[in-house]
Amino acid sequence: MILNSKQIPLINREISWLHFNERVLQEAADETVPLLERLRFLAIFSSNLDEFYRVRVATLTRLVNVNTTAKELLGYSPKKILNQIKERVILAECQFDELYNAIINALYKEKIAIINKHQLNALRSSYVRNYFQEHVLPRLVPIMLTGRKNEDSFPTLKDRRVYFFVKVFRKNKVMYSLLEIPFQGPSRFVILPKEGSLNLIILLDDIIRFCLNELYFIFNHDKIEPYAIQVIRDAELDLDTNVDEKFIDALTKSLKHREKGRPMRLLYESGMPQDMLRYLVEKMNMPTEVLIPGNRYLNFSDFIYFPAIGAAKLEYPPLPSLSLSRIDRRRSIFDQMAKSDFFLCLPYHSYDYVINFLREAAIDPRVVSIHITLYRLAVNSNVINALISAARNGKKVECILELKARFDEEANLSWGKKLAKAGVQVNIGFVAYKVHAKVCLVKREEKGKIVDYAILATGNFNEKTAGSYSDFNLFTIHKDIVSDLENLFASLRRKEFHPDYRCLIVSPLDARKKLMALIDREIEHARKRKKATIILKMNSLSDEEIINKLYEASNAGVVVDLIIRGMCCLVPNKKGFSENIQVRSIVDRFLEHGRIWTFSNNGNEEIYLTSADLMTRNLDRRVEVGFPIYDEKIKKEIKDILEMQLQDNTKSREVNGLHGNLYFSPITSKRHRSQTEIYQYFKDKIE
Repeated sequence: MILNSKQIPLINREISWLHFNERVLQEAADETVPLLERLRFLAIFSSNLDEFYRVRVATLTRLVNVNTTAKELLGYSPKKILNQIKERVILAECQFDELYNAIINALYKEKIAIINKHQLNALRSSYVRNYFQEHVLPRLVPIMLTGRKNEDSFPTLKDRRVYFFVKVFRKNKVMYSLLEIPFQGPSRFVILPKEGSLNLIILLDDIIRFCLNELYFIFNHDKIEPYAIQVIRDAELDLDTNVDEKFIDALTKSLKHREKGRPMRLLYESGMPQDMLRYLVEKMNMPTEVLIPGNRYLNFSDFIYFPAIGAAKLEYPPLPSLSLSRIDRRRSIFDQMAKSDFFLCLPYHSYDYVINFLREAAIDPRVVSIHITLYRLAVNSNVINALISAARNGKKVECILELKARFDEEANLSWGKKLAKAGVQVNIGFVAYKVHAKVCLVKREEKGKIVDYAILATGNFNEKTAGSYSDFNLFTIHKDIVSDLENLFASLRRKEFHPDYRCLIVSPLDARKKLMALIDREIEHARKRKKATIILKMNSLSDEEIINKLYEASNAGVVVDLIIRGMCCLVPNKKGFSENIQVRSIVDRFLEHGRIWTFSNNGNEEIYLTSADLMTRNLDRRVEVGFPIYDEKIKKEIKDILEMQLQDNTKSREVNGLHGNLYFSPITSKRHRSQTEIYQYFKDKIE
């Protein structure tokens, strides 16, 4: 029975995403997680929420303006969802504050003290004042809001930057001022001289609070009250995507306007007096719906850079990256690929294999060309260095560089200029479709003919994220795969879709159709009482047609296991829809990012890795690549990885319509933590 999409049970995608971020908060609450890692999970929670407001809440806010039409199209009221979001966010922020206080108290017991201005004795005060005079004061430029010619105009606050909204008391008068905190990232944390065994850290925010008198002394004030505020703005770009030749100029212009996007959230320090809050609302002309009380330290994402001081037990123990048992780094990687495929499971394996592949291609005199898709890159990218080296060594190097990678647009514009200057052919691909595929094809002349070598991946060619994201890379010379990749790069070069792929599953051309066919095949097996199982691992599931098809599979008797880190709009274990579907989410030390599709096919199992999540945008509006695994040893490794994740009862949560985020209870007394077990699994292969 094919279900009507308007009748199927669905979880709203925004609400589902908030439940995912609450799982991140669970890691911060987990007392088995080392203390500094718990602090970083708070930072990840905060960073996630900022992006959520900049993108998803921004989209919903736009839809509110056409609420009647939007409700008919979407099946829900955007305004109602916005209200639900605010309620959940306020509750989560309260839990956040409690967790932060608990963590800093626990850190104090470990001889790490995060102090504020009230804890500065004479010795500490002297150090802080000297630091302020030398490093901070020259960067501070207050903006007086009171007493200037045009008091009605309010300065535009930069997106995500933290400001002090300052109230200056002088006799019977009150003046208001704005002060931007000038530093971000690691520079926000100042390590004070150690006192015995006690490590002391003060935030730049509190140094400024303590020394404000030195900034406003000319007003001969009686008292100063600073309160932190932060605006999160609409981050969507307004681009004319119909004009290809003007695209780069349009993108550059739009990036400049991003800082002035419509405010989506005004975070304010929760102790701010009501009269100051009313002043902000009036002067900034902001609806009260965007007001969210926050922590004393806004832009908490900076806590990712919290100094690693104190005992080793305060952080996760190091896991040295592993070698591949099937590859000898002292021999040519191309010669070894000619004998068999090999498989990189990140971050457990070393990313050096990818860098070495590109470096060898750059200097090998037999290599003719390198073709690669680039989406997000490391700040100091060895991938880029290898490509530039190849171009300088006379290779033809073609990069399909995605300029619309959200929040990486500016960096990619810069990379594009650097690559082009070095002689690399930079192609921005389709204007209307993001190129999200992660593939590389190297052409090498051997005995008078061209042999193709390929890397196909689920994650970006980014050595920085390769150390913390769980992803997969396939190294192969399989003739059907490399032939399809040639056609793919030709399509991207011509900006038109090639219709005939032998084995790759390519969005937006045929991914939806092929995935539906693979599920239909399992449905047919189930109806014939043959073995029928599906395991899908991904970041997000929101496409209604795919959810509908999975419900149909469940009703036919197909056993479906879903491993979904983030958003999941499907409702599992729902009578009449999904009684054979179970969904779990794993949030742990490494970010689960790899995508896997497996279909039992009555014993003739098929496994695909892919760059695509099962969201409408990935299936219909992006260039994505799914690729089959043919090597039986690699198939077994992928199946073993999935089995370890399905057995996880330590970091695996049940995803359902109740949104409880309950951990899976152990069936036996044995505890299973999949990330730890996967590392040991691959370590055992080389010992």
